Amino acid sequence: MSTLTSRFEIRWHGRGGQGIVTAANLTATAAIKAGFYAQSIPTFGTERRGAPVIAYNRIDRQVIYERSPIVEPDAVVVADPHLLANPKPLVAGLKSNGYLIINTTKSVEEIRSIIGRSDVKIGVINATKLAMDVLKAPIVNTAVVGAMLAATKILPVEYAFEAVKDMFPERLVQPNIQLIKQAYELVKVE
Repeated sequence: MSTLTSRFEIRWHGRGGQGIVTAANLTATAAIKAGFYAQSIPTFGTERRGAPVIAYNRIDRQVIYERSPIVEPDAVVVADPHLLANPKPLVAGLKSNGYLIINTTKSVEEIRSIIGRSDVKIGVINATKLAMDVLKAPIVNTAVVGAMLAATKILPVEYAFEAVKDMFPERLVQPNIQLIKQAYELVKVE
């Protein structure tokens, strides 16, 4: 069941090759399948593996006309744990009572200490390990989508499964659905 009652905005942080743009597209597709209006907006500089990537989602019950970058997100998803070396851009503008979901081996308490905020809910998941176990590659996009959906409860996870079936080649459907399920169950949120 969805808890979405008004516009919900997500900012995704990662690096080229981690599937961040795909994660935002997958989330938008899942939201549309759930009956919402949604946008997926990628921004990146040089298109190369390892370069910083930011993507955005807007999800709403009403038509969305705005196309600008999101500066005050309800949720921030961080796919690359190395980005924690400079946490300010990650939590910049994150709303009080918002969500910070991070691919990390650190605990919620460690992340809270790093970001210096007690007014947000933090979700931690070792998405890299899950992806390596299932895909044999550090492509964490579907794992962080699963973790985000579990933390925020904005959409039923089944819509993400449907989006994967529409967007991924047949050979990748079941492994990515498995990743979403595992991350959904394993994310720790406080």
